[in-house]
Amino acid sequence: MSMLALMAALAVQTPVLADPASPEAAAVMVPVNGVFAALAARDGSLVAPHLAPEARMIVAVERPDGTATVQTLAAEAFAAGLRPGPERYEEIMPDPIVAIDGDIAMVWGRYVFKIDGRVSHCGSDHFDLIRRDGVWRIAGITWNQRTTGCEV
Repeated sequence: MSMLALMAALAVQTPVLADPASPEAAAVMVPVNGVFAALAARDGSLVAPHLAPEARMIVAVERPDGTATVQTLAAEAFAAGLRPGPERYEEIMPDPIVAIDGDIAMVWGRYVFKIDGRVSHCGSDHFDLIRRDGVWRIAGITWNQRTTGCEV
């Protein structure tokens, strides 16, 4: 296959970046914002309606000393980690990139996580979503987490 033919084939299969203000992007962002609301409420029961039954989470933690760990969580474990407490949680993703192709979508963006208004950590979030019966749900969340280089 020539390079031109390969590039043309890839272009046809590339998901369309959605205008963040479009109704399609807004619909994809509903479960993402639902997870952020559950974090803010510190209520794991608010996460479940936004997740597909097979949802998985993967976090890559980068420590200041240069070491790193990768952890995989089932949806239940992720939700169970959200417990009531006195601290106020807030996750901010200022400029999400939304790509949609039929019944699959992804949201990618930098985030900052705050506890009581102070930056705790930051990184990039990646949400994989699927649409079933007209409803978008999160099939997976992957994020990295670091405490250095966090800009608000």
